[in-house]
Amino acid sequence: MAINIEEKKNKINSCKKRVNLIFKDQDVLQILDKISGMDADKIINEIKESGLRGRGGAGFPTWIKWKGAKEAQSDIKYIVCNADEGEPGTFKDREILAKKPEKVFAGMTAAAKAANAKKGYIYLRDEYNYMLADLIKKTESFNDILKQKSFDFSIEIKSGSGAYVCGEETSLLESMEGKRGEARNKPPFPAQFGYLGKPTVINNAETLVYAALIILDGADSFKKLGTADSRGAKVFSVSGDTEIPGIYEVEMGMSLKEFVDLFGDENTKAVQVGGASGFCVPRSKFNDTIIGFEGIPTGGSMMLFSDKRSMYNVLSNYLEFFTEESCGQCTPCRVGCKQLLEGIRAIKKGEKPKKYIEELIKLAKNMKITAKCGLGQSVENPFVSIVENFTEEITY
Repeated sequence: MAINIEEKKNKINSCKKRVNLIFKDQDVLQILDKISGMDADKIINEIKESGLRGRGGAGFPTWIKWKGAKEAQSDIKYIVCNADEGEPGTFKDREILAKKPEKVFAGMTAAAKAANAKKGYIYLRDEYNYMLADLIKKTESFNDILKQKSFDFSIEIKSGSGAYVCGEETSLLESMEGKRGEARNKPPFPAQFGYLGKPTVINNAETLVYAALIILDGADSFKKLGTADSRGAKVFSVSGDTEIPGIYEVEMGMSLKEFVDLFGDENTKAVQVGGASGFCVPRSKFNDTIIGFEGIPTGGSMMLFSDKRSMYNVLSNYLEFFTEESCGQCTPCRVGCKQLLEGIRAIKKGEKPKKYIEELIKLAKNMKITAKCGLGQSVENPFVSIVENFTEEITY
């Protein structure tokens, strides 16, 4: 077994799509010097040219957020790093903040220069509070450097409240303001009406690091990686039925077949791309599935399941999670999650006919278009993809 694992590690290390950008040792002072020498428009154009899109899962073009905040009329603006990372199976932001927090700070500084913001916050997941004291020290040290370099910007840490829904940006803002974590209506968007009602840029921790590296090395360097639709690289949190779980950075646009060849084996029957709220892809679709914006995007979570796993149990666990984490604000999510869970249990027990699954699929699809925020809207992804690809495991 040890030899097999070593062979797998060697294969990953020799993979041409494996890169080392996020965790590479670099002088952050050089990034700050680059930022200092650029005006807001030049920074935004560089990010636009790079093709950088949000690495939290949604994939929204980063430059649009920055430009929207820049053009918003207000004397007070904010930059917020979303480090809530509550998606099951995702743990890459934790590693980034533990090993390269200064790169996150530098990315926030670039966003601040672009938007003309003077204050930044890192919204840290409650479960990551063991990192809080160390991060506070590092932000204070970084703030001193910013003063020395004449940046009118500083960063603080705000601890989250342990709610999954706060990974959604407007729920995060509500939590930051001391309110219950619930999604706001959009529009207005955070770039116009964000923290304390002021224009706010909200980016994932990984997104901010890539932004900092784009400023340092230029857009062309970033564009050399990935595909036309999915520029750059991505940090994956690999877990599940794999002998080599961990964090790996690879180019965007890899096929799921390539991914499984590296991290799985002949017994891998499915991969959950994007965590509990993502899509479950069966072995028959590995070749045709691209990990990227032209295929299936992911915030980082890649969970592998072997042929010994019950997909009924997997789906049941996901639905229990969503039912527990729903904030209860909107009926489609509050009631829908519970009904989906009770529905598959009733089918399994024989209390409902197998064809009842069709009604549950309709419910999940309705949730997609009627739920208020990403939690309820995304429940359709795992439900439909598991039910349709593993029908016999759900209904028998």
